[in-house]
Amino acid sequence: MSVVSSRVIADLRSDTVTTPTPSMREAMAQAEVGDDVYGEDPTINALQAEAARLTGHEAGLFMPSGSMTNQVAIALHTRRGEEVICAEGAHIYEWELGMMAAFSGVVPRFVPAPRGVPDPEEVRLAVRRSIHQSPTGMISLENTHNKAGGTVIPLEVIRGVRAVANEEGLPLHLDGARVFNAAAALGVELREITGCFDTVSVCLSKGLGAPVGSVLTGSREAMAQAHRYRKMLGGGMRQAGVLAAAGLVALREGPDRLAEDHRRTRELAGALLEAGFDLDLEAVQTNIIYARVEDAAQRVQAWAERGVLASALSHDRVRFVLHHQVSDGALAAAARVLTS
Repeated sequence: MSVVSSRVIADLRSDTVTTPTPSMREAMAQAEVGDDVYGEDPTINALQAEAARLTGHEAGLFMPSGSMTNQVAIALHTRRGEEVICAEGAHIYEWELGMMAAFSGVVPRFVPAPRGVPDPEEVRLAVRRSIHQSPTGMISLENTHNKAGGTVIPLEVIRGVRAVANEEGLPLHLDGARVFNAAAALGVELREITGCFDTVSVCLSKGLGAPVGSVLTGSREAMAQAHRYRKMLGGGMRQAGVLAAAGLVALREGPDRLAEDHRRTRELAGALLEAGFDLDLEAVQTNIIYARVEDAAQRVQAWAERGVLASALSHDRVRFVLHHQVSDGALAAAARVLTS
């Protein structure tokens, strides 16, 4: 049985562990609601419109999770038997339980992605047209790239992949679970990134701090079809405006906090590196740190007993994720536990 200190100093397992802020709770309590399956929840409609505006698209569709928005996008863009080009380590393959095969009948085609950044020419070379191979159905990028350490894809690379998609006549999807983090790191408006894609999945419950939910954005025609796939996956949530209200607050208040999350992440990475942890400091670009340690599960358990929570993702790999509910004081105390 896991033993956790009765006093948690800092929960660094994920940025999904945050609890709703007072402003979110107030908005949830006051939310006007309706039946969203019929498109009649005004708060959800407002959230969808705001997410679409921010990403530079015509429409949006609210769903319970980023996995659902990604898988709906794959269903939108592909036909059974096709391939999805994605960067090695992509979330749509690693942590979405084979759903691209189970639901859409497609398989991944990986391209190399050092620190989560694929070369547009490698993407071009991955496109398949032969009648003897599975044809390419779509291209997907992930920004920031979780498994690579929260790394950011530069704008010139995104534009290069967009050019490949245009030349090959392929749709381009963004798993933008933490795309607001990418925009903050690059110092650009969100739509400079997201406007390059046909569809974008934006997670509200990671860096932005909402309790639940993601929004898929794209054209009105695509979102009308996405509504059907959401229904097939059981994603109709009826009077879910109480959740969308928190999402609207997250969109308004969350992005301005991300730079501080990134600063604290760099500070923790520096402390860990100085203490002898094996980590790639150049990959620490947003709010995620991966480090290699021996006996990762045992080390994570020992830290938990002292009040610092982290994730052991393999026998020798640990992940730390910063979020807005880890203060400077908590970070300093956590660093002392981790490095002692």
